[in-house]
Amino acid sequence: MRSTPSPGTLRLLKALLFLIALLPASALILATFGVAGFSLGANPIEELLHNAGKWGLRFLLLTLAITPLRRVTGLNWLIRFRRMLGLFAFFYVSTHFLIYALLDQRLEMGAIVEDIIERPYITLGITALIMLIPLALTSTNAMMRRLGRRWQPLHRLIYPAALLGVWHFWWQVKEDIREPLVYAIILAILLGFRIWWRRNRGQSRAHKE
Repeated sequence: MRSTPSPGTLRLLKALLFLIALLPASALILATFGVAGFSLGANPIEELLHNAGKWGLRFLLLTLAITPLRRVTGLNWLIRFRRMLGLFAFFYVSTHFLIYALLDQRLEMGAIVEDIIERPYITLGITALIMLIPLALTSTNAMMRRLGRRWQPLHRLIYPAALLGVWHFWWQVKEDIREPLVYAIILAILLGFRIWWRRNRGQSRAHKE
């Protein structure tokens, strides 16, 4: 059993992770106002939209990576960071949607609904966001206690949400699929590890019986 860091060290690590997770948002804010050499280029709305979405997807994959890392390394205390990573994933995905709705579509609900219906990649993205909403709302300890055994099945929605997020990105880029392909491979590894782990655990239990 690996030793767990002291409560003070864990608080420090959480604070450091929080600050690091805010860096992409800070960079986007600086770029929006052209501060410190940051720039959004010729198409600022598109740049904001794509960067927020990619960071949302990255944090989703980081959230999913916690369990495999914990099991491989034996560092069970890593689980303490999963909630924060998941909430930052929701934050960046929500920001991605708000940039689309407020800046790109100017809150024209008719155009937004039309996009959701007629553009499959937007349909996938909206579906992924909807799946993440109950996860964010039930991420507190109080909600975990209130939901009891229902909490874990509910939070398995992160798997299809991540899958739809990668799919959304893949369809959105259309031609150059290299970056979404990297995300797809990482997601496949993370989900494949879970399948392998559960299968091995089931076989171990069967042998013991």
